[in-house]
Amino acid sequence: MSMLRAEELSVHFGGVKAVQEVSFAVEAGEIFSIVGPNGAGKTTIFNLISRIYDSTHGSVHFEGADITKVPTHAVAELGIARTFQNTELFEQETVLNNLLIGCHVHRRTNLLAELFFLPGVRRQELAFRRTVEDVIDLLDLQSYRDQVIGNLPYGVRKMVEIARALCLKPKLLLLDEPSSGLNPEETEDVAFWLEDINEELGITVIMVEHDMNLVTTASDRVMALADGQLITIGKPAEVQAHPEVLRAYLGD
Repeated sequence: MSMLRAEELSVHFGGVKAVQEVSFAVEAGEIFSIVGPNGAGKTTIFNLISRIYDSTHGSVHFEGADITKVPTHAVAELGIARTFQNTELFEQETVLNNLLIGCHVHRRTNLLAELFFLPGVRRQELAFRRTVEDVIDLLDLQSYRDQVIGNLPYGVRKMVEIARALCLKPKLLLLDEPSSGLNPEETEDVAFWLEDINEELGITVIMVEHDMNLVTTASDRVMALADGQLITIGKPAEVQAHPEVLRAYLGD
């Protein structure tokens, strides 16, 4: 059984068909990339999976369960985390506090217990701190842990957003253009971190990405879209050589 399966997924905004009957499956343990020109529908598919948008037609299944209509807030509880093209962090908080916020989905205590800081609350807080410190070590963020987000360079902010997503302890991680705005050295670091996230943490990754070097280096399989429609799915080299993919990127 595939971890994630989309069947004839479509969404229309008035007369605009942003995604048209796209079907694909992602297996547990994969790094699966979605590529295509601007306006191809890549981020829209992420928004459908994470329930920011409602689909016009089709369905999404996660670990065998239909999640097409689940409430948006329930997606993280199911084990799906995501990042965005532009970082969505708390600018006036430290890196540490932003990561602790990522643990909120696992909070099991109530207001009264937290008010009196009962033993269960203390144990939970210590567990959250261990999770955060493990993620900080994994992504080499030790030197930034106590710095305010607003004072950090863009590349570090991108990694903090990935780190916060990891603090949810997801089974599936959706990365929306993780290399956007990064220099070549930072992009190379992303490839190494993707490997660590996938192999050490056992997290399945779906990545929307424009940098084809990163896609080729990191991906097990690639899905190419154009104008909201599926072109092909295959190994990175196969997709890059596909004539319809070349036409979508380069024109006739």
